[in-house]
Amino acid sequence: MKRQFDDVLLGSIELFCLAAELSSFTAAATAAGVTPAAVSRSVSRLEERLGVRLFVRTTRQIRLTDSGRVYFEQCRQALSQLTEAERQITGAQVEPSGPLRISAPTPYAHYRLLPLLGEFRRKYPDVTIDIHVSNRNIDFADEGYDLAIRGRAPADSNLIARKLEDAELVLVAAPSYLKRAGKPRSLDDLAKHECIQFDLPSTGKRIPWVFMRDGAAVDLPTEGGLSCSEDVLGIVTLARSGAGLVQTYRFIVEQDLASGALVELLPQHGGTSRPFILLYPHARHLSLRVRTFVDFVVGKLNPGRAISK
Repeated sequence: MKRQFDDVLLGSIELFCLAAELSSFTAAATAAGVTPAAVSRSVSRLEERLGVRLFVRTTRQIRLTDSGRVYFEQCRQALSQLTEAERQITGAQVEPSGPLRISAPTPYAHYRLLPLLGEFRRKYPDVTIDIHVSNRNIDFADEGYDLAIRGRAPADSNLIARKLEDAELVLVAAPSYLKRAGKPRSLDDLAKHECIQFDLPSTGKRIPWVFMRDGAAVDLPTEGGLSCSEDVLGIVTLARSGAGLVQTYRFIVEQDLASGALVELLPQHGGTSRPFILLYPHARHLSLRVRTFVDFVVGKLNPGRAISK
């Protein structure tokens, strides 16, 4: 096998990844115990070898180019696999360690994922977690995420999907609204009510409400003069204030239903759900910290399912 990487080149790749992670040549130099000039020379060496610019440099900051982001993600994964292989061979990989970047949508983050992270950190204190709470779809390769939770599995065959749960939907309203507008008695009655809408960030389209009718789940378009986008918890806040009806996940409003702050409506048409899925890139040698996190989260939220590959 012909040798393609010498020690200098491998060192340059490590310094490049440090600079990309820290967004600074100076910070990378401090972390590596070298001079900023050495980091700059290493990056220039790589750029000359590849024939592309990896960073856009200004007097105040550096940022990855599109080519740089692709190269960084591949190099980061390769270095992680090398470290993992070395630890497995030497027996040093006793406990998971290192950074995890996770993206999760607002409701699932607040009501399902975030409450678990304290326990995970107590069990695995050497793993640091950076969680991005947003309903925006992320790009694993470009943005450097290890895991994401989403409401549907993507077509991308490079991602592994693990179902966390089918989250039950429930129709609710505040007593103050029902006192003013009355209770709907049938699905047809919803046309007479203020139905608070949520617009999907990815498409701008409104999410149809889902109900059971004649033994089958059906999408039911509804209308209302109030809508939210980006943060789905906003529609629940509106409902609590007496602004109208809303369909949301039961896990969000469990305490409101128990206290009477919200009232469940049309339970005879309930029982529908939407999935939440854990996604992560397919890798032949998945890092121990990712495998451990997948096992932990799926074990907590869906203990009956087979988990990590």
